[in-house]
Amino acid sequence: MLDIRTLRQDPETARAKWASRGLEVDVTAIIALDDRRRALIAEVEGLQRERNSESKRIGQLKKAGEDAEDAMRAVREIGERISELDRERGEVDLRLNDQLMGLPNFPHDSVPEGRDADANEVVREWGAPNEYDFEPKAHWDVAETLGIFEFQRAAAISGAGFACLTGSGARLSRALISFMLDLHTTKHGYTEVQVPFLVNDSALLGTGQLPKFAEELYRLPADELWLIPTAEVPLTNLYRDHIFEEDLPVNLTGYTPCFRREAGAAGKMTRGMNRLHQFDKVEMVKFVRPGDSYAELEILTGHAEAVLQALGLHYRVITLCTGDLGFSAAKTYDIELWAPGQKAWLEVSSCSNFEDYQARRAKIRYRNEAGKPELVHTLNGSGVALPRLIVAILEQNQLADGRVEIPQALRPYMGGREIL
Repeated sequence: MLDIRTLRQDPETARAKWASRGLEVDVTAIIALDDRRRALIAEVEGLQRERNSESKRIGQLKKAGEDAEDAMRAVREIGERISELDRERGEVDLRLNDQLMGLPNFPHDSVPEGRDADANEVVREWGAPNEYDFEPKAHWDVAETLGIFEFQRAAAISGAGFACLTGSGARLSRALISFMLDLHTTKHGYTEVQVPFLVNDSALLGTGQLPKFAEELYRLPADELWLIPTAEVPLTNLYRDHIFEEDLPVNLTGYTPCFRREAGAAGKMTRGMNRLHQFDKVEMVKFVRPGDSYAELEILTGHAEAVLQALGLHYRVITLCTGDLGFSAAKTYDIELWAPGQKAWLEVSSCSNFEDYQARRAKIRYRNEAGKPELVHTLNGSGVALPRLIVAILEQNQLADGRVEIPQALRPYMGGREIL
């Protein structure tokens, strides 16, 4: 959530920032709502002073044996007026909060402007496409030969958009999770956390999924809980309403399944493992000092890249433009893996700096050099998501006979096996 003072200080810049995202926001109406809130506060404070003065006068009148009925009636009328104003202020506060909660973060000045993904900019590319003396297959055909996916049986259980991994496929998934967690905890300085897979409204409000993206989430209405769309939600909210006394940054990582409706995603590369309603992911979350957050974004992105480099996979890093930027993010790098069987780039990680947007919503602070509480900056990145990582391993490492070479770094986690 953005600070209303930022809008008041420079409404034209606020309009321009949102316009770069493709949004037309009536900043004047939001400021007018805040003006009314301020006026109500001032009026109530004035009436409270008047009531206090009248209350003292009542005491003086009674002490002097004089009639205090008019003064007492005035105090009652002031109290009634204060109650009316308090009710109106509650309504105005709610409307203002709803307005601010529904507005996305400002893009950082370094984010390229553009309407959609066509304006995203390639930052770098690592590795090169493998050369094959055969036509590389898509991962669903590779998996069918190996017998490691069960899409039809998963659909019979849960419907379209779900998958079962069997045999070597299940072991490959488990191996990747362990490999990534070991890498982040032993090499990159993260603390591993096992978090709940169900969260409450406040957690999703804190990280920005609610209220705007409720239709993309799975909810358990009887329990007033939601299935997590990403480990970012519970990991970030571990420090909701918290003031860090310890040194920053604090770096957390964790594995969770993720649950997403992917509303409106039909036809967007949904075949095979490309897009699922339930998938596994290792997440990284950082809590940092504001002045360090953009340097930390580069470090975070490097940690996600290290996973792919260790596995020898060809990938590229792109900067998302303003029109393609996520709701809460000020800047995002997407990492995309090359899928030769589909001749397509597939996103496997997003690494974002939210600045103080989430921290303001979730009230996450630290003590600055003067000892005063100040909002932290939060960052998160996929470190990385499994489905498309498995896709890339199967498609990039496939052999002519239908088998797949296991990346060297993964073999200790696969019992020493070299081939699927």
